[in-house]
Amino acid sequence: MKDTVVSRKDRIMRVALSLFATKGYMDTSTKEISIEAGVSEALIFKHFGNKETLLSNIIKSGYRRILSHHRGMMTYGGPKDFLRNMIFLPSKLVAEEPLFWQLQERLSHNTFSRQQHELFMKPVQPIIVRAFRELGYEDPELETHFLLLLIDMLWKREASGDIVNGVQLAKLLEEKYNLL
Repeated sequence: MKDTVVSRKDRIMRVALSLFATKGYMDTSTKEISIEAGVSEALIFKHFGNKETLLSNIIKSGYRRILSHHRGMMTYGGPKDFLRNMIFLPSKLVAEEPLFWQLQERLSHNTFSRQQHELFMKPVQPIIVRAFRELGYEDPELETHFLLLLIDMLWKREASGDIVNGVQLAKLLEEKYNLL
């Protein structure tokens, strides 16, 4: 019986992710989610309490998946390798989980969503500073701030479908930072 409950809970989360990412959080009702997931609306409330908690579960779950899947990319194997990994990470993440990143882009104004993204990126910042310092950049902190702004813009634009050449842009950054 527990397996059935878990699969329904996962199905609710997958359907909600899809609807929130494509229609928007505010424009999606729990009724729509229940119909699409083939469950009762009461089951959604039983598992999550309310739509906001469902959303926070989706966001936390998404970042957990990403961290476990990309842990190796975030380990330091030298300055050039680390910076290259960070530059190409947005394209990889969006390609692997387009709905999650589309949702995150749509929720860029949402406090909880922003906080989770900041927690995700926070450990990376000092490592990028270290990489730029080791490569002899004059102002590693400023360079880090600049690169993180570019990375943030890249994933948001890719997730929203505004750019389709994210990999080419990442290659341009790779050349500009002489990481080849």
